[in-house]
Amino acid sequence: MRSIALVTAIASAGQDDDLVPLLDACTDAGLAAQIRAWDDPSVGWNRYDAALLRSPWDYTQRLPEFLAWCERVSAQTRLINPLPVVRWNTDKHYLDDLVRRGIPVVPTRFVEPDMEPLPALQAFLAEHAAAAEFVVKPSVGAGSKDAQRYSRSQEFAAANHLARLLDADRSAMLQPYLPAVDEHGETALLYFGGRFSHAIRKSALLRLDGADVPQPPATEKIAARIPDADEVVLAETVLATAVEALALAQPLTYARVDLIRDAAGQPSLLELELCEPSLFFAHATGSAERLALQLARTVSVRA
Repeated sequence: MRSIALVTAIASAGQDDDLVPLLDACTDAGLAAQIRAWDDPSVGWNRYDAALLRSPWDYTQRLPEFLAWCERVSAQTRLINPLPVVRWNTDKHYLDDLVRRGIPVVPTRFVEPDMEPLPALQAFLAEHAAAAEFVVKPSVGAGSKDAQRYSRSQEFAAANHLARLLDADRSAMLQPYLPAVDEHGETALLYFGGRFSHAIRKSALLRLDGADVPQPPATEKIAARIPDADEVVLAETVLATAVEALALAQPLTYARVDLIRDAAGQPSLLELELCEPSLFFAHATGSAERLALQLARTVSVRA
């Protein structure tokens, strides 16, 4: 029986709702699966035929350490998704790579730690004069942590937020806030082995507040949904482009493509999650089983 480690983090204990159903599905698919934390030094990773990144969600605060761990583990077993994917996808500068390859992406300006925050913000606002609101967030981050939505009248508060990120030696992102998310939310499409599995709708998380401090996000609401045809076309184009950009010989074992509609009503890429995405098994019957069967196929093929 092939063995696989479902990789979480000590800090993520009890937070990953996908782990238990995936553990059961792996057993049914003939895989000996165990949940292991990437930052547990007692784990012998060479004992497993593969290590599947599931919820190492503290990597955003420990990226160099996490990437070094990924490199070590890749020399001992099969890392899923593989190391080049993890290196590329853990920093959202990959969005620039996809833009250069013709993918419609939510307009993004990256601000680097050696740049002055206020001039960078003012240049962004001038470039997007029609945007009533915008978002500041780190380029290495998960979910809505350290992300905030601002109106144009909150330029000073937004510049302070930007400065805090840059002072911590973190690259930041500026994006116009697309109003369609308030009505339609985000669409997340899940693919296993390059095949569409299911999709969900996520409600808007970032709220607008007048305070000069980052505000907590709203409660996230998630529901199953059937994606529109143009969303499927874009998601599959994004995945094919990523596989080409990374020169991968095989389709990605798992991927989540997060889309949002722009002012013209066209779908745009918000994020491409290839390292540790929530997979929302609870909203799609059979989805955990589909991933487990894909894992069994992946692990059976020589790396």
